[in-house]
Amino acid sequence: MNEALTIKTERVDDIPLLLAQMQRMGLVELLDKHFPTHGNRVGLSLGWVTSLWLTHVLSQADHRMNHVQSWAEQRLETLRGCSQVTLEVSEDGLLQLGHSKDHRPDLPQLKVMLATLDPLGMPLATEVVAGRRADDPLYLPAIARVRTCLKQPGWLYVGDCKMAALDTRASIQAHGDYYLCPLSAVQVPAALLAQQVEAARASGQSLMRVERTQADGQIRCIAQGYAQVEIITVQLDGVACTWTERRLLVQSMAAKFSAEQALHTRLKQARQALSELVVRRQGKAVLAERTEVEQAVADTLAHFRVEGLLLVTVHEQVQEQAVRAYRERPATRRIVRQFTISSQVQAEALCKASEQLGWRVYATNHSAEQLPLTQAVEAYRDEFLVERTFGRLKGHPLSLSPLYVERDDHATGLVRLLSIALRVLTLLEFVVRRHLAELGASLAGLYAGNPKRATTKPTTERLLEAFQGIFLTILVEPYQTRRHLTALSALQQRVLALLEFSPTLYSHLCKDSSEPP
Repeated sequence: MNEALTIKTERVDDIPLLLAQMQRMGLVELLDKHFPTHGNRVGLSLGWVTSLWLTHVLSQADHRMNHVQSWAEQRLETLRGCSQVTLEVSEDGLLQLGHSKDHRPDLPQLKVMLATLDPLGMPLATEVVAGRRADDPLYLPAIARVRTCLKQPGWLYVGDCKMAALDTRASIQAHGDYYLCPLSAVQVPAALLAQQVEAARASGQSLMRVERTQADGQIRCIAQGYAQVEIITVQLDGVACTWTERRLLVQSMAAKFSAEQALHTRLKQARQALSELVVRRQGKAVLAERTEVEQAVADTLAHFRVEGLLLVTVHEQVQEQAVRAYRERPATRRIVRQFTISSQVQAEALCKASEQLGWRVYATNHSAEQLPLTQAVEAYRDEFLVERTFGRLKGHPLSLSPLYVERDDHATGLVRLLSIALRVLTLLEFVVRRHLAELGASLAGLYAGNPKRATTKPTTERLLEAFQGIFLTILVEPYQTRRHLTALSALQQRVLALLEFSPTLYSHLCKDSSEPP
């Protein structure tokens, strides 16, 4: 008698790891507590449904809900084993035209405001607003939400120049917190900044250097600057608020080098353009008067922003040419002027201009003892963590863009859901990096084509990629069911150990058999 034999194969990959991390974070319990559902709801709780959806988002880099069901149907045994639950198969709208950092002003967009916790880069507060909203008014609501979450004063808020609005700084000061942000060119124009730097040099104030040890062991200066003090008084809710603000005049060496390169390029282009002003070409207007030439020279210097850096000399040659008679016109003589232009770089002015490049003003209400200039520079440079978080949100693996929803409440909900996924990513990455730092070790085998390449700062994306290719095979026989799981590699076992997870996270999926069918 022939007995029916059914063989099923499922891709396990990083699903157990992601679900274990979410359970460690208490995500299911938190969602069920704060988002109660209807009393007649049956089946999985909202917390478990959301956790499984987030697992799909992180594992497949796809937030589209209509793909989740087919994905889950192909992994029912794995999801059952990991989750331990029973599974059965407008005009005032949010999307508005506005300034696009993706250089697509023709596409409607929404705006996401994130407040993240350094050095993890983990989101603490998320705001979703219309795409045409300005950035400045979004800071205080986000800071208020962080303050409500952390429930204690004394936090340092680091932001860009849009956080430097006077009301924002005053509010942070009034609540007993601290801020660090650069002041915009509107608040401190270039001419005023140059005056402040010259005044600091003339006062004999020592130049503070910010140094960093490179990978090769060499120490390199990355910035230098001065510190000044300003007394700020603002009317906040009808009450005068006065405090002492430190102004940090900081010159970035990298910014100075880039600006110098750009300046030399503009000088070269300006000299070339000046030499061609009086060259005759077909269809080109001839500059016949000296005043016209001098005006063209001034316009060229202004266009390339090199005023005062080039010594321009206009040479004029005057000649008389005989004009013969023609019919009733008598013979006469005509004055012809020919111009040549020469230019020379003024070395002293160029040197002085180079000294003014790369400077920026930072404002903080922290004391010099608690936040010296060196730490302030390092703290602001760590702001790239926020940009990296936005990169993850918009691109791989969360793929918010393109957005596959139309309703405003769906878009807002999706952003908030993906912000939870960001927390999962940042915590996984932080735990592994922290343990590698404690051990003084590195992790190799994460880079395709270069298995010996090691890193002390692996990303969550590469860690999850290392778990691709794990399969669960189920043999369903009339009287028994046997399972086999792809053996974990040494790299996968080490990643689990760094995350403080046991290999049983995977092996319990095939407790019936450890041998291939």
